[in-house]
Amino acid sequence: MAIKKPFYKYHEPVNYRDTWRIFKIMSEFVEGYQFVAQLHNEVTFFGSARTKPNDKFYQMARKTAHLLGKNKYTVITGGGPGIMEAANRGAFEAGGESVGLNIQLPMEQVLNKYTKKSMGFHYFFTRKTMLTAPSHGFLYYPGGFGTMDEFFEVMDMMELEKMAQVPVGLVDKTFWQPLVDFLEKSSIREVGALRHEHLELFKIVNTPEEAVKIIGKITGRPHKGELEPEQFATGEAANWRVFRIMSELVEGFEFLTKLKDDITILGTNSIGQNSPYYDMAYNLAHKLGEQKYSIITGGGGGIMEAANHGAYDAGADSAGLNIAFDHQVRANQYVRSSVSFFFPFVRKLIITAPSLAFVVFPGGYGTLHQLFEVLTLMQTGKMGRMPMILMGKKFWDPLDNFIKNVLAKKFGTIHREDAKLYHIVDKVDEAIKIIKTVPRDIKK
Repeated sequence: MAIKKPFYKYHEPVNYRDTWRIFKIMSEFVEGYQFVAQLHNEVTFFGSARTKPNDKFYQMARKTAHLLGKNKYTVITGGGPGIMEAANRGAFEAGGESVGLNIQLPMEQVLNKYTKKSMGFHYFFTRKTMLTAPSHGFLYYPGGFGTMDEFFEVMDMMELEKMAQVPVGLVDKTFWQPLVDFLEKSSIREVGALRHEHLELFKIVNTPEEAVKIIGKITGRPHKGELEPEQFATGEAANWRVFRIMSELVEGFEFLTKLKDDITILGTNSIGQNSPYYDMAYNLAHKLGEQKYSIITGGGGGIMEAANHGAYDAGADSAGLNIAFDHQVRANQYVRSSVSFFFPFVRKLIITAPSLAFVVFPGGYGTLHQLFEVLTLMQTGKMGRMPMILMGKKFWDPLDNFIKNVLAKKFGTIHREDAKLYHIVDKVDEAIKIIKTVPRDIKK
C-alpha cells in the first residue's frame, strides 16, 4: 500500500510545563462546577452547529425545549448556533431557564442570543465535563464529530457507573440507526466490547413529544455520586476534590515529560490473548518499541495489555494511564511506568495530550469516545493534525460508511475533508509507515 505523506503539525493540547495553564484549567473547573451546581432539573441538548433555522431538526429541538421549559426544566446547550440555538430559543420563548456553556474556538463561536445564563470555556474537556455533569437527561440531534464525542462520553460514563443512568434520547432513526447497527455488528458481535444491555442506555425517538416523554417527570436530582456538581462546589469535601483534580493534572503532565516519541494505543479491554487483534497490537507495539518509540495505553487488559506487552518485550518505555475503580487501580503486568487517576475526565485529558500518533483498535463506548474526542480536537484546531490510525477494516468499515455517507454526505454535519482525519488499515507495517511520516523529537 502506498502511503501518501500528509502534512502533520504537532501541537500539544496543553503545554504541561506552563504553570499558569494549570491554574487556568483549575479556574475553569472551579467556576464551572460552581455555575452548574446552581442549576436544577437540567436537560442537555447536543447536535450540529450547522443546522439552519428552516431545518426540521432545528424546529424539533426548538419545540422540544419549549415543552421542557414549560414544565420547569432547565435547558443546557453548548451555547452556539444550530441545534444549540434552537434549544435555547425554545426554552427562552417558553419562559424557562436557558443556559449556554460556550467554547472559544480559533474560528470564533458566538454565543447565541437566546441564553439567559452562560459561561465561556477555553478548554474542551472542562466544558464537556460541565455539559455532561449528571443531568436529568440528554437529547442528541444529528451532529458531527463533537456530537459523537459527547454521546460516547455519556455512554462510557454510564457503562463505567461513574454517572447515574438517566434518560438519553437520540432524535431521528434515519440518522442514528446506522451507528447503532455498527455497535451491534462490530462492538457487540465481533469483539464483545459491549453487551446488548449497553444499547438499552439510550432510546431512538422521532418526535418532540417522544423526546419529552422519555425525559419523564421532575423528581429532584436523580442521583448522588462522586462526580455530581454539588460535590465540587459546596461543603468541606469540595476543597479536597478540587485540589485532588489539580494534583492529578500536575502529576499527569509531569509524567508525560519523561516520555519520548510516544504513541498512544487505544482499544477494548474485553479481548483475550487468542484474539488476532491482541496479536496485532502486540506486534505493532513490539516493532515500534524496537525503533525506540514509547508506548502509552490506558494500562488495563485486552488491547492495552497487548500493546504494553509488546513494548515491554522490546525493552521500550511501556506506560499506563490507569483509572481507579472503588479506589483500586487495575493495571496489567507489562506496564513499566504508570500514573493513576480517580477522575475520568483528567485521565482523558492526559491520554489525549502527549502523542505523535494515535492507533485505535476495536472497542466499545470508551474507545469510541476517545476516538471522536481526538477527531474533534483536530477538526476544531484545538489540537494539531497528527496520524489517527484505525486498525481492522472489518471492524471499522461500518463506522467509516456512517461518517462518509451519513455525516458528510446525507446530513452535512461534517465536511467531506474531515473524513480524511483518520486512516483505516489492516496491517501493522501500514500503520508504522503512517507513523513514520511524523518527524521525531518534536515534543519540547
